[in-house]
Amino acid sequence: MDHIFKALADPTRQKLLDALRQKDGQTLTDLESSLDMTRFGVMKHLKLLEDANLIVTRKSERFKYHYLNAVPLQEVMDRWVAPFLQPQAKDLSDLKFKLEKDTKMSKPDFMMQTFIRCSQDALWDALTQADDMARYHFACNVVQGNAAVGQATDFIKPDGRAMLRQVTSALDPKTKIAMTFEPLFMGPDAPPSHMTYEIEPSHDNEEGNICKLTIEHFDIAQGQDGFGEGWARLTASLKSFLERGNPLKAAM
Repeated sequence: MDHIFKALADPTRQKLLDALRQKDGQTLTDLESSLDMTRFGVMKHLKLLEDANLIVTRKSERFKYHYLNAVPLQEVMDRWVAPFLQPQAKDLSDLKFKLEKDTKMSKPDFMMQTFIRCSQDALWDALTQADDMARYHFACNVVQGNAAVGQATDFIKPDGRAMLRQVTSALDPKTKIAMTFEPLFMGPDAPPSHMTYEIEPSHDNEEGNICKLTIEHFDIAQGQDGFGEGWARLTASLKSFLERGNPLKAAM
């Protein structure tokens, strides 16, 4: 974690992270405008933050967008802070965030990326099989439906209310899935958005198979700003479920 502490130690890099916390998905020009520094200097600081996985980037046409990746910070909290604050600290993963959109959409509103030590088949099943999703979802204990194109998947809370509905719009087997995201917990009139999961396997790691999971969320409506924490909880529980057989289920 030395690279994370080093990246956080500089006041300029702290300002860049604060800027992305306030408004995610900014370009170099956007970030440069708030700093009294040359464009090259800002680029150097952004490169250090990217190397520390504190930000992730996405290119769309001629622009490069920067997104805050909060998971390494959560890891620091879990390892160094949480054990002193609570007796049962969550053993969260080394998640990373990034997002990728489907071809009809512009840049994603939210990105997240994580690496999970598991096979591609296991991760694909966890993202598409209702029984698996019910085991690791942090707030729902019942999942109904399947991930076939055109089919709906409903996430049901313990009190019987539907929390979320996803309808699959496209599948690239074991590689990518695109879905709608209908936040029923925000009311029946809450506008839907869109999201993708993308899996990139790596088979040459000495410790076994590792998959990179990328989540991209698009068209998030104004006022729907709290999805990031939900994605962080979901991916942490998914990682723990696949790597240790112990999901991190908790109340929302």
